[in-house]
Amino acid sequence: MTGSTGKKWFVLLTKPRYELKVSERLSKIGVAVYAPVRTEVRQWSDRKKKVTVPLLPSMVLVQLAEKEMALVFEVPGVLRFLFEHGERAAVSNAEIVAMKTYVAAGVAPAKKQLAVGDVVQVPLLEQQAVLLSIKGKKCLAQLQKLGAVVSFQLS
Repeated sequence: MTGSTGKKWFVLLTKPRYELKVSERLSKIGVAVYAPVRTEVRQWSDRKKKVTVPLLPSMVLVQLAEKEMALVFEVPGVLRFLFEHGERAAVSNAEIVAMKTYVAAGVAPAKKQLAVGDVVQVPLLEQQAVLLSIKGKKCLAQLQKLGAVVSFQLS
């Protein structure tokens, strides 16, 4: 977990939706910080927009030495460190590298456009069904095993 500088990665909790602001402010005061993000398209009634969304809501990863711990509390939006079994939760360098690789590869689940006739897994019933109709987020599907028609809403 420690690098050649004797610093470890820790999980810092932030106010909701402050991840990017805290990350930027910590960087300005010289703290090594990592806040993984992804870009997704959000739909409003009148437009679509690409937005940056944190992968770890209300969390930022910081690399600090023991003597630097109090430094993070100078930044507005920082709440506290995350604790696990009575100690600050530490993250290994290997986990940081794995997250960076994951984010760089852009491995985000692609949302497939559903069409009538597609076979889907019906939520809660854990049964496969053939889509009969799709209207907005509401779907009608016929269960393959039972033959019953069910209605459900897409998330």
